Amino acid sequence: MQPQQPQQGSILQDKSLLHPKFWLTWFGLGLLRPLILLPWPMQKRIAATLGWLLYHLIKRRRLIAGTNIKMCYPELDAQAQDKMVRATFYENSLGMIETAHAFWAPEHRLAHVAKFYGLSELKAALSAGKGVILVGAHYTTLDLGGRLFAQFCPVDILYRPHKNRLLNQVLLRSRERWATQVMNNKSLKNLIRSLRKNHIFWYPADQDYGPDNALFAPFFGHEAATLNTTARLAKMTGAAVFVLGHHRLNGAFKYELHVTQVKSDSADEYELTRQVNALLEQEIRRYPAQYMWVHRRFKTRPPGSPYLYPC
Repeated sequence: MQPQQPQQGSILQDKSLLHPKFWLTWFGLGLLRPLILLPWPMQKRIAATLGWLLYHLIKRRRLIAGTNIKMCYPELDAQAQDKMVRATFYENSLGMIETAHAFWAPEHRLAHVAKFYGLSELKAALSAGKGVILVGAHYTTLDLGGRLFAQFCPVDILYRPHKNRLLNQVLLRSRERWATQVMNNKSLKNLIRSLRKNHIFWYPADQDYGPDNALFAPFFGHEAATLNTTARLAKMTGAAVFVLGHHRLNGAFKYELHVTQVKSDSADEYELTRQVNALLEQEIRRYPAQYMWVHRRFKTRPPGSPYLYPC
């Protein structure tokens, strides 16, 4: 199945997107797009400078990242933890440039830059005819990882509309170019329909969306509110469950994609959720700074547990 055709016409045809409230977004996109034309070492130097600035300017996110890393890597001393926080801001900055590649890079630029591990197991699971739930996470390579994955396998994706309508249009049009189907995150029926068509359905399940529709399951040694959507869908459809990791190799414009099947019986919601978290943790540990530690992963706490973040 080929990716669906993106929406026709230029974004500029929507005159409301020229409103002054979008000018800063236009300016940012205008700065971002030409960066992909620069040599890769120069792109990394720009990311290093931007990461240094953001580390010092965005105190709230720095504190959140520091809290997460202190919790998840207690074996590191304070200096090593701060080094990882700084690396996280660099990786997030480079991730912005990689997102620009996902938006605008020509196909030949991304050909042969990724190696896929576990592809045969993924295709074997599809032979059962019940679809595959592909659980991802918020790595800094999120959009580029999706575009690279689609070079190997057709994939349907879940989409959460962005509050900024201009950025929402750019994101949506980009993802429609490589995904076979882009589904609104509010429609469970579409997810079930995708799996019953024996598609691969990919969505990130690593953020804290509150206690509703969530289980507390271990994540880096702490109980984390984790969506039970994966377990519910697997129980309803019999779909296989895989966990996806996508990472940039150190130094080069080269990437790895890893998929690993969750072996748990889908009837046991907690056990499946626990294994998903364990495999996500395994993927994050490959290149820890490439995970978005700037999100409050442990925002929702078990009853009686204190709030963890200083902001």
